[in-house]
Amino acid sequence: MIRPSTLPLLPLFLLIALLPGTSRAEEAVSLFNGRDLTGWDGDPALWKVVDGVITGTCTGPGKPKHNDFLIWRGGTLKDFELTVTMRVVGDNNSGIQYRSRPLPEVGPWAIAGYQCDVHPAIEHTGMTYEEKGRGIFGLNGKNVILGPDSQRWLVGEQEPVKVDVSHWQTYTVTAKGNVMEHRINGQLTSKLVDCDEKGRALEGLLAFQLHSGNANTVEIREVKLKTLEASEVKRNVLESGDIVPFILPANAIRIDKPTTSRPQGLGKPAPANSAATKKP
Repeated sequence: MIRPSTLPLLPLFLLIALLPGTSRAEEAVSLFNGRDLTGWDGDPALWKVVDGVITGTCTGPGKPKHNDFLIWRGGTLKDFELTVTMRVVGDNNSGIQYRSRPLPEVGPWAIAGYQCDVHPAIEHTGMTYEEKGRGIFGLNGKNVILGPDSQRWLVGEQEPVKVDVSHWQTYTVTAKGNVMEHRINGQLTSKLVDCDEKGRALEGLLAFQLHSGNANTVEIREVKLKTLEASEVKRNVLESGDIVPFILPANAIRIDKPTTSRPQGLGKPAPANSAATKKP
């Protein structure tokens, strides 16, 4: 681990940030009509609407065989603010995919890309992550810069947001240029500044994950999207907006790629079909 006092002087292009947001935004629109899956595309054996709630059901190992997704077909996400009220019942996790890409070689509803994790393990709840890609960027409570060489730098911390994902929670994802922020019930969980030009995405699909393995049910009752005016990706910009020669922030600490010992949930046994017994 490299401490701030030993940080090397880095090339000017290493830190890419955004000017404070002043762009005009549209009004938030609902992407779910409360009745059916109009505008959405998913395996009908896994996804349906039950009592006004989008419901995805994994009945146990092998059903589905791999992580499967409900994909919004109304367009692609660029700069936006997304608000989702959802829960996951059963010892497993889900995620909100955004700026993602299809994986037709895996399956018709397979997705790779940025994810706001909805996970019962507190360290993973609301973290910044890339499904089928670069993995975890920042755990719950961590704010990270990913450099052009894919090196991770911890640049800020806050108290991890502690919630029970089996209860209704509101998740907010904001993406402006190369800056992504995740919040739960209005509290920041993780922030990513993605300076990896080869690996990052500035637009892509919106989808919800149904995780394979332990039985679980994903329930979503509200999805609202506010489209933001495009934010230019700026180079060497301070929070004040002044353009100056730049190095990493003085508090930056080089970190390894975070890993997990709990890829599904908390490790509790979940018999098949148990997740589908709890009503909204």
